[in-house]
Amino acid sequence: MGWENSQHAPYKAGPTSFQVRDTDGPVEMVSGPPPYYSEERQMPPPPRGNMAYNAPRPNAPSKWNPKTWRKRTWAIVAVILAVIIVVCVVAPVEVAKANRYPDYYRLNYTLADEYSGTSFFDKFDYFTGYDPAQGFVHYVPKEQATSLNLTYATTDSAVLKVDTSVGPGSNPDASTGRFSVRVESKAQYDSGLFIFDVKHSPFGCGTWPALWLVDPNNWPDNGEIDVMEAVNKASEGNQMTLHTTDSCTMDVKREMTGATLTGDCYNATDNNAGCGVRDEPASYGAAYNTAQGGVMAMEWRAEGIRLWAFGRDEVPADVAAQAPDPSAWGEAAADFPNTDCDIGAHFRNQSIIVNIDLCGQYAGNVYATSGCPGNCTDYVANNPDAFADAFWEFGAFEVYKAT
Repeated sequence: MGWENSQHAPYKAGPTSFQVRDTDGPVEMVSGPPPYYSEERQMPPPPRGNMAYNAPRPNAPSKWNPKTWRKRTWAIVAVILAVIIVVCVVAPVEVAKANRYPDYYRLNYTLADEYSGTSFFDKFDYFTGYDPAQGFVHYVPKEQATSLNLTYATTDSAVLKVDTSVGPGSNPDASTGRFSVRVESKAQYDSGLFIFDVKHSPFGCGTWPALWLVDPNNWPDNGEIDVMEAVNKASEGNQMTLHTTDSCTMDVKREMTGATLTGDCYNATDNNAGCGVRDEPASYGAAYNTAQGGVMAMEWRAEGIRLWAFGRDEVPADVAAQAPDPSAWGEAAADFPNTDCDIGAHFRNQSIIVNIDLCGQYAGNVYATSGCPGNCTDYVANNPDAFADAFWEFGAFEVYKAT
C-alpha cells in the first residue's frame, strides 16, 4: 500500500500537539489529518533486460470483430473476397475452355468417287490463263499438255509435270514463264474422307507444287485445304494448311504429331499464311520419293479436318481394302478441330486441285533464303534441265462419304 496525500483533503497546516496526563505520566498527543491509504495497488517496475513488459489493456477491441473494423479494413476484405470468387469461378471455366475438344466418333465410309487408271485426268478440267498466285508460269490446256507430255496416265499411275524442253534458245522461250499444268476436279465436295496415293512429289529450286482443295470460283469465302505443299528444295517437309475468312483459329487443344506454324486461318492475316502444320522433313521431297512416297488421308467432317501421312510400308490394311476407318489410325499428322472454327461455314464446294507453280507469292518470296542460285525467274527461264524432278506421280485418288 502506498502513502499519498489525499486529493480530497489538501494539506494546509502542520499537526498540533497537546499533552494529557495518564496515571503513568504525561503523554503528548498529536492532532492532524489522518494518513491517506491509496486504493490503487502500485505496479512493480517493469523487469530489466530483454523481456518487454506489456501492461494488460482491459476490454481491448478484437481485430477479428467486424464491428470494430474501419472502412479501409472492409475495403481490403472486399478485394480478397473478389479475388477468391474469380479464382473459384473464372479459373475452372478457363480450364474447361482450354480443354475443349470435339468428339471424333467413328463414322462408316463407303467409296463414292475414284480417280485412277488411264482415265485419271478425264475427271479434271485444265486451268488456263493468268496464275492467281502470280507465278512465273503458263498453265497449258489439255491438248497442249498432252502434246508436251506434261500429263499422262497408265493403268497404275498418273503423272503431271513441268516442261523441261524449252530453253534460252527456244522459240518461244521461257522468258515470260515456263509451261506447267493445273487441273481441277469437275466434282465438288462438302465433306468426306479423301485418300491420295502419292508415288512422287515435285521439288527443285523455283518450284511451288501443291495438292489441295478449294472452290475455284469462291476463294476465300469457301475456304482452302492444303493437303501437300512445299517450295524450292522442299527440305523442311510437307506443310498442311487451312485458309479461310475471319473467325477460324486453331489456338486450341489439338491432337497431332505435326508442328504448329501459325494458329490464325484468316486469309488476311500474315499475308495469307493460313494456319499451317509442318510434318517431318522426310514427308516430302527427295527423301519421300526415295522411300517410294506414301498415302495421304484427309478426313473432312463437322467436328474438324484431320490429315494422316502414311509411309509406303505403313499404309493401314483397311485403306488397301477400301474400308477405311480413321478411328483406328491413331493421332493425325495435322488436326484442325472445330473448337473455334465452324467447319461447315468455312468449307464448301471444294474441288481437288493438283498443280506445279513456279516462283510466285510463296516460292519466289523465300527463294533468296532457300539456298538456290541467282533469282527465281531467271533460274526458271534458263535452266530447263533443273526441273527433271518437278513432277507429281499418283496411284489413285479415292473419295469416301459417311453413311
